[in-house]
Amino acid sequence: QLQLAESGGGLVQPGGSLRLSCVGSGFSLDYYAIGWFWQAPGKEREEIACISFSDGSTYYEDSREGRFSISKDNAKNTVYLQMNNLKPEDTAVYYCAAGPKCSIISSTELWGQGTQVTVSS
Repeated sequence: QLQLAESGGGLVQPGGSLRLSCVGSGFSLDYYAIGWFWQAPGKEREEIACISFSDGSTYYEDSREGRFSISKDNAKNTVYLQMNNLKPEDTAVYYCAAGPKCSIISSTELWGQGTQVTVSS
């Protein structure tokens, strides 16, 4: 069974950092693009960034590129989202998704269950 699992969320103070992980199980991420998305309360899910697992090309759809960065570890079958200088408006559920390429990642059907990030003092 193909699955993605996010972890690393939690409660953090403004200005703090978190690193989210997205682990694939039941399949290798080597031939997929992996995207990170966020969904704030009452809002639609939006894309943050995507990484092509084959060559490591990265794409950012979100203005938070300077604070957030996406990376991968092939050996661990894992994609990360490093989030720095977190702000209260970053509070959301964060999801990862796997698809054939970054340009169409938002239409994929393979999603993780999400991990909650809360930024609050």
